[in-house]
Amino acid sequence: MLGNQSSATEFYLLGFPGSKELHHLLFATFFFFYSVTLMGNMVIILIVCADKRLQSPMYFFLGHLSALEILVTSVIVPVMLRGLLLPGMQTISLAACVTQLFLYLSLGTTEFALLGAMAVDRYVAVCNPLRYNVIMNSHTCIWVVIVSWVFGFLFEIWPVYATFQLTFCKSNVVNNFFCDRGQLLKLSCNNTLFIEFILFLMAVFVLFGSLIPTIISYTCIISTILKIPSASGRRKAFSTCASHFTFVVIGYGTCLFLYVKPKQTQAADYNRVASLLVSVVTPFLNPLIFTLRNDKFMEAFRDVVKRCCQLLRD
Repeated sequence: MLGNQSSATEFYLLGFPGSKELHHLLFATFFFFYSVTLMGNMVIILIVCADKRLQSPMYFFLGHLSALEILVTSVIVPVMLRGLLLPGMQTISLAACVTQLFLYLSLGTTEFALLGAMAVDRYVAVCNPLRYNVIMNSHTCIWVVIVSWVFGFLFEIWPVYATFQLTFCKSNVVNNFFCDRGQLLKLSCNNTLFIEFILFLMAVFVLFGSLIPTIISYTCIISTILKIPSASGRRKAFSTCASHFTFVVIGYGTCLFLYVKPKQTQAADYNRVASLLVSVVTPFLNPLIFTLRNDKFMEAFRDVVKRCCQLLRD
């Protein structure tokens, strides 16, 4: 516990409850998820860059989405794995806590902006295919990505600044495996109702600001697909959107539960589970969702593997 007039200069991450054996099991599980996440998303980036058949807006955005997934999980998971191996609570400095929270929120915001752009891209591809190459040209795609990244990082400056302007005098023990904003607000001896309300409005703006274009895009996409006379044509049109739609449902569903709530200081167990879904499970699923059912990508992957094998033989 801290004195009434003092504020924390470092925090202790409580991590996961349970025995040493449970921690070792969790370490092995999350290390596997993290390894697959890194390898899977790096493969996506390499294949998209290496194969000319994948030089299209959809795969350009997918490459950036994979980079975001690698960064999001790398901000959180190594610290979590270290905490599972070491006994007791893990110490994290104030500067490291600020940096971790800022990167986590900024990368997440960038990802939602990019998901919204990908939905619009799918709308143009299905509903306006003749003008697709004109509308979604390389200049447009580059600017969409730049704006997404810049917006994500600029948007989260004030929320993180406001969070760490609070005085943390109740305790410096964070009941989570990373610097969770909701748990940090619990440690403050200030009245946090106003800042929690502002953070709620900002979370609503980010999530629904990208969700509304996504909903409108997929409403138009479904309407267009249903008008296609042949069943094979409908399947082909829907297959170009199925991966993105699946990822949208998982990503938005998880973050709606985690961030869009008026009371930011949610129960620790609830936050811990939701944070695991965002930082571990969703990045792990990204390569599986976007590649296994994508014939064009799998064909490019097989060709790259064949070329690598030939190079090794020579």
